[in-house]
Amino acid sequence: MFSITKRSPDPMLDLLYRLEQRMGRALEPFRSFDWEVGEPSTAWVPAVDIVEEPDLMKITAEIPGVKPEDVKVTVTDNLLTISGTKMQVKEEKTSKLHRFERNYGAFQRTFTLPTTVNGKGIKAAYGEGLLTVTLPKVETAKPQSVSIDVVPTHK
Repeated sequence: MFSITKRSPDPMLDLLYRLEQRMGRALEPFRSFDWEVGEPSTAWVPAVDIVEEPDLMKITAEIPGVKPEDVKVTVTDNLLTISGTKMQVKEEKTSKLHRFERNYGAFQRTFTLPTTVNGKGIKAAYGEGLLTVTLPKVETAKPQSVSIDVVPTHK
């Protein structure tokens, strides 16, 4: 998600900031719950999909080229953090570089977990450039039956 957090002296960035704020307010009624996303603290931020199923939620992060040992998933209180490092592959000097667009370096995404998530059963799997974090939901309170004792009335 594109987010500008500070006003800038650049009029175009200021316009984008105001547009992002208005769109956020306009889309607010369509959210079933709010995934608060922490501010990125690095040069690049992996894109994520967040999907809710009846018994769990999944966060899938796109991190191609990152080795599994360079990825870390942590849960502290109700904050889930995905962090890691994408190392730059050394190119041979036989070719002339014309364009350099791929992102390298450290990354981090932090999410505030909803109260419906069981923080102790979280699992993560990585394959084909995708990190999938599975977040099981807590058991909902089951309705209880209360038996009623009928007391005979005396006449």
